[in-house]
Order: sequence, then structure tokens, then C-alpha cells
Amino acid sequence: MGLFSATAIVMGSMIGSGIFIVSADMSRALGSPALLILAWLVTAAMTIIGALSYGELAAMMPKAGGQYVYLREALGPLWGFLYGWTLFLVIQTGTIAAVGVAFGKFLGVFFPSVSASHWIWHIGRVPAVPVGPMVLGNMEIGLNTANLAAIIVIVALTLVNTFGVRMGSAVQNVFTSAKVLALGAVVLVGLFASNAAAIAANFGAGWKNFWAGAGWGTLHSVQVGVGGPTAYVGLLTVVAVVQVGSLFSSDAWNNVTFTAGEIRNPKRNLPLSLAIGTGVVLLLYVLCNFVYLSVLPMAGSEGAATVVGRGIQFASEDRVATAVMSQAFAGYGAKLMAGAILVSTFGCVNGMLLAGARVYYAMSQDGLFFKAVGRLSEKSKTPVNSLWVQCVWTCLLCLSGSYGQLLDYVIFAVLIFYVLTIAGLFVLRRTRPDAVRPYKAIGYPVLPALYIVMALWICGVLLRYKPQYTWPGLILVLLGVPVYLLWSKAERVAVA
Repeated sequence: MGLFSATAIVMGSMIGSGIFIVSADMSRALGSPALLILAWLVTAAMTIIGALSYGELAAMMPKAGGQYVYLREALGPLWGFLYGWTLFLVIQTGTIAAVGVAFGKFLGVFFPSVSASHWIWHIGRVPAVPVGPMVLGNMEIGLNTANLAAIIVIVALTLVNTFGVRMGSAVQNVFTSAKVLALGAVVLVGLFASNAAAIAANFGAGWKNFWAGAGWGTLHSVQVGVGGPTAYVGLLTVVAVVQVGSLFSSDAWNNVTFTAGEIRNPKRNLPLSLAIGTGVVLLLYVLCNFVYLSVLPMAGSEGAATVVGRGIQFASEDRVATAVMSQAFAGYGAKLMAGAILVSTFGCVNGMLLAGARVYYAMSQDGLFFKAVGRLSEKSKTPVNSLWVQCVWTCLLCLSGSYGQLLDYVIFAVLIFYVLTIAGLFVLRRTRPDAVRPYKAIGYPVLPALYIVMALWICGVLLRYKPQYTWPGLILVLLGVPVYLLWSKAERVAVA
């Protein structure tokens, strides 16, 4: 793969359906147009700093496995394993399942028979089980036409990727280009379909309304946990709380590092692809939110009958982008948006399938995953077994109905691993000062340190105010410790 394909993986993995829906929930929590944009700018700053920091590690260690390798080399094999363990269990596979099912749901716009409520084999329902501030269960298990569509896409793209990285990256190039054009089209809508009433409500004379509710002294209500008490917090805290949505929408940019062993001139192309890919996507994300604000008022009523009346806060099923397109193109706007999301989700699934399998391959090479997963196909030189193991587990998550809940649980864990990896940059500068570094992180040590401080602040806020997103993820990671000890012991016995 060259620079274009590597950049396509960065952009393709990032651009899922999140940007089209999370702004509704963020708007309800923030209540201010300025804070909505600020939240996305915080995400953009953190993601770009993270990408620039990873660029040094990627150029220094251009090996298959990416972040797993960086953690292993900087902090030790246990930390690498815990990352790989969580990645396989839910970060990568759960995200693929969720995006795949989103593909199925939006396919239903064109084919109504494709629906999460159209069951082929309904195994049963797991009842809701309150556990402290969390609610476990509360999901349907079985095969419906929406998750069947997801499974078909996952299996088909896994098969495509078994033919080699060239085939997988070719598919990625096409769909990433289409996704960028789709996002660009949403941005253009803002230029030609802006709504005078929405602009007046969200910006006002001299942008007075834009800044309303964004003062340092303004308090914002946040519900603690599920069904917990309401707390009133300041600007920095509420912006940290809503990062669950925006950071998740921008996640998976690191997937390109997993494929480092198959990228041409990785010491140059990996850092460049990270910088270009994250920069372009995040610029489009911020612009999309300005488009939302120019077409729909932020404030709305949940019971309103019109798209404008519901506003951004209460867009139907939180589909803000669909509401914007419906307002701009009455009659067929929803289908245009659904088509864009289908393209986006298809490319995202392909990019994550291609990248994730390389981590489990690297773990197997270290004796920390099934041996068969560590074999390359003689013909295609790709980790075919790793691709299929990933495919099987992902399809089971599609059937289980649990992927959405699991994804909520690992947002905190994902952020912790980013912090640990960037901390590893400091460790390696000290322990391996003479290592060849074709690229050095821009702004080191200030920018990487700033990322760590910002991320730890967000983690602390989430631990306090959103325990349903934090403690389960932490427990999931820690469960990997005994698994690592058992696997390491079995490997030592096998070698002896």
C-alpha cells in the first residue's frame, strides 16, 4: 500500500455513521451552539495531537500490529496484550458489528423489509438488569433482516480481504473517496439550503445567540449514571462529558498502524497518512456541525410534528444529518442521506476488518493468541486465519444484540490505551534515545503532554458523572490480566 491507500484507511475507519447522529445527544447536554462547536474542536485537537504523536512510534516501529507493538515495546508485553484482548473482544469487533448493523438499518430506507424488527429467528429477549448506575441486558437476541445484512457485508468483505492487501485497499480507496464526497456534499448543503430562522435562532445579531449559555459561570445539568441524581457542572466538565460521542465518532484513526508491515515506505507514509487523514476528516466534522446549525435550530421540542420544530436536539431518532437533508430536499433528502451513510458504513467496515486482523496476527507471533492466527497465506501473504476468526466473533456479536452496550463500556478503555501509548512515547525517548526516528512528534514534549492531561481530565469526569461508561470498561480490561498470565504460562510450557 502507498500513501493514498494508507490515508484511505485512516479516513475510512474514522468516517462512520457517528457524525450523522451524535450531535443531537451532545446538543441536549450542552444547550449552546458555541459549546457544540467547542466540543468538536476539542475532539479535533486531541485526535490530531494523538495522530502526530503516533506518527513517531509508527515511523520508529513500522511493524504489523501497530498500537499493540508500541505498548509492548514501551511498557511491556502485559500492556500490549491487554490492548489486544480488549480490541478483539469488543473495541474492533464490536465497532464493526455496530457499524454493520447501522448499514442494515439504513438499507431499510430503500428496502423496508430490512429492519431490526423483522425477525427471521428470534431467540429471545434478555431483560434489563440494574447494577448500580448501569443497566445490563435489555437486548434482543437472534437473527433479523438488519443484522443479516450486516453479517453478509462482514463475510463478503472478509472474503475480499483474504485475497490480499491490494484488493482490500482498492475497495477502501473507492469507498473512502465516495465517503469524503458524501460529507463534502453535506457541507455544500449548508451553502445553498441555509434556513434564515435557524441562523437567527443559533447565531443572532453579532453572533449573540451563538455564545448564549457558553459563559464560564453557566451551570449545565448532567444526570449521574442511569437514573441517578442530576448534578450541575461548569463548562469544562460538561464539554468533557459529551466527548463520549465526539471522540467515538473520531475513533479508529490508529487502525492504519496495524497494517504497517504492508505499507510501502512506512517510515514516511505512516506519519503522513495519520496527519492528512485525521486533519481532513475532522475539518469536515466541524463544518458539518456548522451546516446543522445553519439549517436547523439547536433548540427544539420532542413532540413537534415538523423537522424544524424538533430542531437538532430532538431530531427523529437523533438522525440530525437526515433531518438536515430532508429540510433541504423535501421528498428525497432522507434517501440521499441514507445512501451516503451506506457508503460510509461499508467503507468503515472494510477498513476495520483489514486493520484489526493484523493485531491478532502480531499477538499470535508473540505466543499470546491462537497459533493458527499467526500464519500467513502462502498465496496472498495475508493473515487469512486471523481475518476469519475476527469475522466469526463479529458475526456472533451481531446476533447477540450486545455490541451497542459493549461499545458504551469501552469508550473509557479506548481513551486509557491512547494515554498509555502516548506516555510510551516519553518512555521510549528515555530508554531508547539512540533509536532511529525518521519522524519526530511535532511539539514534543508539550503537545503529547497536553493530550495526556486533556484525556485524563475527560477520564476523571467520566468516572464521576458517567460511571455506566467507565467501570464496566475498566473491569473488561482487567479481566485480561488472568488471561494473560494463563496464556503466558501455557506458552512457556509449550516452549519448554
